[in-house]
Amino acid sequence: MGSSAIDDYLKAIFQIAGDNNRATTASLAEKLSVSPASVTGMLKKLSDVEPPWIEYQKHRGARLSPRGRARALEVIRHHRLIELFLHTVLGYRWDQVHAEAERLEHAISETFEDRIAEVLGDPEFDPHGHPIPRRDGTLPIRSDTSLLHMEPDTVAVVSRVSDQDSEMLQYLSSVGVKPGVRIHLVERGPFDGPLMLRVEKAAKVHAFGRRLAAAIRVRKLQGAGS
Repeated sequence: MGSSAIDDYLKAIFQIAGDNNRATTASLAEKLSVSPASVTGMLKKLSDVEPPWIEYQKHRGARLSPRGRARALEVIRHHRLIELFLHTVLGYRWDQVHAEAERLEHAISETFEDRIAEVLGDPEFDPHGHPIPRRDGTLPIRSDTSLLHMEPDTVAVVSRVSDQDSEMLQYLSSVGVKPGVRIHLVERGPFDGPLMLRVEKAAKVHAFGRRLAAAIRVRKLQGAGS
């Protein structure tokens, strides 16, 4: 049971379940692209060590123990600091940093982590707008909601976007959608139709399907128009 495999599971459990829920075997299998049987075996191993990484009950899924939560947040901190360093200092595009950080997050020392944070000015959010866990295990809070929940003719600021699909990130970049940008939901197509969005004050309106819209979280603003 390698340490990188442990890290991947702990991180996935936190990302799926947070502090208050459980990650099911099926959800972990989908996220980690492994079989449900492999997930079950790994969850048993993670719960059987002392002290345990997780609390696991068959048919109910897993949640992190205090030890597991601390390690998950440490790995997520590594990942998001590396992403920001690659993007800000080394000039990687935001659609390139996730895969690179996946490879590096297990390898860096705490000293290297601290130096990156110092160079970047102790940042709170990564290039995609996701919160970077602090050294003490707390998370910056940003109140946001899914773009899918926006009402027509309202304006919002993009808070964060999913970093799981590099092609999606390339498209969002091409139309100017990134954290901090204002978007105007002009209208919503009927029967789960596309969301028609204007980015900043551009004249062009873009059609966002539900899968794309679900990858974006926003902070709502009062008033209409862009």
